[in-house]
Amino acid sequence: MAHRIDHEYDYLFKIVLIGDSGVGKSNILSRFTRNEFCLESKSTIGVEFATRTIQIEGKTVKAQIWDTAGQERYRAITSAYYRGAVGALLVYDITKKQTFDNIQRWLRELRDHADSNIVILLAGNKTDLTHLRAVQLEDARSLAEMESLSFLETSALEAVNVDKAFETILTEIYRVVSKKALAAQEAARASVTAPPIQGTTINVSDSTAGKSSGTCCSN
Repeated sequence: MAHRIDHEYDYLFKIVLIGDSGVGKSNILSRFTRNEFCLESKSTIGVEFATRTIQIEGKTVKAQIWDTAGQERYRAITSAYYRGAVGALLVYDITKKQTFDNIQRWLRELRDHADSNIVILLAGNKTDLTHLRAVQLEDARSLAEMESLSFLETSALEAVNVDKAFETILTEIYRVVSKKALAAQEAARASVTAPPIQGTTINVSDSTAGKSSGTCCSN
């Protein structure tokens, strides 16, 4: 969903939050959109979404962020919500190795259901619990490089790098969309200013000269 609007905002981008249940997706969403954090937040059932508008390179960009449930039994429901997404924040918990090990499965699902050009950022959440770290920073960086993903570690609790994560995704999406729009404009301009197709000129009057004056026969 990369719509161009003329009034309240210039662009509307749909972003999905994905990852295992309990990694902190809902708190990342609430921290970014409402600057709130709830210690007793429950697992998301189905899908929730919120919005926030930011400025990127002089343009007003509205992010529509969908928080998809991480539990297996809701995956059939949430798969439909990948449609139209131009960005994804793929979240794991740095204190739970299993959530990191499942990143490849989430990437496969994302690439099966989403646009092939979707912008993806890998986020290792809960850096406030670094004393319980189970996923090393170097391992996450290596995976991100291998899969060509942007990467950040975040803390929804302490509001560390949450804004930066979304701003990174939105800026990259904006630049991709702008580049496509510029290319389309240049192609349209080229088709208008292109010279006419050159061909051979045929002078019809020369080839028919002499045929107009003939001998008139009379009885």
